[in-house]
Amino acid sequence: MTDQVRASHILLMYAGSERSSATRSKEDALAGIEDLKSQLNGGAEFADLASNYSDCQSGSQGGDLGSFGRGAMVPEFETAAFALEVGGVSDVIETAFGYHLIHRTG
Repeated sequence: MTDQVRASHILLMYAGSERSSATRSKEDALAGIEDLKSQLNGGAEFADLASNYSDCQSGSQGGDLGSFGRGAMVPEFETAAFALEVGGVSDVIETAFGYHLIHRTG
């Protein structure tokens, strides 16, 4: 079992999510992240989508979060990130911060 992963993510926050200044509704955020997942499935580049759409500051680096170990992220995010194969992209993950797509890069 690996104790470190490297991942990037796209985060869409919504009004009321933790640390959010977003004004979109939860429903709009979910529809938006599902659209981004469809674009990825169609061949879009993860880093490009993160740069253009992610509400996380990591978006300016293509969503790169660097390497992290167990316990560094909220449980839902960690479980999904560690379950992915290198190169894999998660389904939509919901945390207190909003909706995520996670790309395991290492």
